[in-house]
Amino acid sequence: MTIATPPYDDVLDRYDPVLGLETHVELGTVTKLFCGCSTVFGAEPNTQVCPVCLGLPGSLPVTNGTAIDYTVRIGLALHCRIAEWCRFARKNYFYPDMPKNYQVSQYDEPLCIDGYLDVDVDGDEFRIEIERVHLEEDTGKSMHVGGSTGRIHGATHSLVDYNRAGIPLVEIVTKPIAGTGHRAAAVAKAYVTELRDLLRGLGVSDVRMEQGSLRCDVNVSLMPKGATAYGTRSETKNVNSLRSVERAVRYEVERQGARLDGGERVVQETRHFHEDSGTTSPGRSKEEAQDYRYFPEPDLVPLAPAPDWVAQLEASLPEPPSVARRRFATEHGFSDLELTQMTNAGVVDLVRETIAAGAAPGKARGWWLGYLVGRANDAGVEAASLAITPAQIARVGALEDDGTLTNKLARQVVEAVLAGEGEPDAVIEAHGWKVAGEDELVAAVDAAIAASPDIAAKVRDGNQGALGPLVGAVMKATGGSADAKRARELLLERLAGG
Repeated sequence: MTIATPPYDDVLDRYDPVLGLETHVELGTVTKLFCGCSTVFGAEPNTQVCPVCLGLPGSLPVTNGTAIDYTVRIGLALHCRIAEWCRFARKNYFYPDMPKNYQVSQYDEPLCIDGYLDVDVDGDEFRIEIERVHLEEDTGKSMHVGGSTGRIHGATHSLVDYNRAGIPLVEIVTKPIAGTGHRAAAVAKAYVTELRDLLRGLGVSDVRMEQGSLRCDVNVSLMPKGATAYGTRSETKNVNSLRSVERAVRYEVERQGARLDGGERVVQETRHFHEDSGTTSPGRSKEEAQDYRYFPEPDLVPLAPAPDWVAQLEASLPEPPSVARRRFATEHGFSDLELTQMTNAGVVDLVRETIAAGAAPGKARGWWLGYLVGRANDAGVEAASLAITPAQIARVGALEDDGTLTNKLARQVVEAVLAGEGEPDAVIEAHGWKVAGEDELVAAVDAAIAASPDIAAKVRDGNQGALGPLVGAVMKATGGSADAKRARELLLERLAGG
């Protein structure tokens, strides 16, 4: 039976959404959580493993002190209370990508609890309460081969890369997020965006979602307007872009709304997100509580962060991203609206880096917000994932400012850089793209006047509105490399002279 999907806003006219976000962050330590194996991304499969992270008999783990440091910093930045005493536990379950058949994690004694993060959505502040921040080891990576979807269903065989197994992983779990109304999807995206910026500012992770060092499980449920009991939730696993977090919430609101409108129930389950379509599909049922048979990890000593040490870490925290953004806007003369637009588009850091590379603030903002965000949206990616750097944009802007490029040529250069043709200067040389010289421009102007004597006569008679076709002819003759303003000036000069 196919159920018609109502629009997002229509659903939220009848139901109140409740969100829950579980964000997994790979810490940027040099070695893994319990052994000395490298954490560098992209190595050949199964080359960064040892008896400890493979769980071989007789091997013993030793906790990475830097990972503890980073986790406490995250907790403090999120206004959490740091536990005076906690310990690791074994979470027992079988997945092919868990070499030990258990995961060392924290269960009922997390390192950080009861925090919050404030986020801004279109000028309104939402406080996202944090339930816990705990440390665990990441799993390996399964690759399903032979099917059309990359998932296990339909695959002919599977491969496992254990390089990621044992990398320090922090899980940041929110409390239920209610009261967001029609802005539920925007709030979810804003939270993950603010969290990513906070983590990057702390220097604890590269937070590269495309590489899996930051990924989010998105929980969504609906309850009828006026109800007090939460609805049944779905959990969309491993969403790996800011745009996809927003799209996953929107789709689940529409899907669940359709089921509830049709008198059907929402099944509690995990779901997979599909980047190509923006939809989710069922994973595994979670209607019954999972028995992970937690018990304290016998090979690791408990953790007892010293209060003095925690106080020192707190004193060393950098300014929050929201404060840094406000200072950045003030320094460069951006209005509140402009800052909000850049923040919502996720380009504040890109604009900042473009300015640092020499671009004027207005030009840097204009390139990213006025042009490149559109290109990113067309490609279905974040602006930061585009194949162009702030330094390259600053260079194009400089060439436009000194008259080497027109605005049209500057965009052509940017498109060529995005297409992988090289640095801006190399692209210009390869294509011969530069503003026409004065002699070339004068010749094109004279040719345009000679080719259209009737239009030239109208301009001489005072009808400057007729000048457009002549300017167009000059631009065509120079292959678009003429400065349109200068072409217009020359046309008027030549026509005024008879």
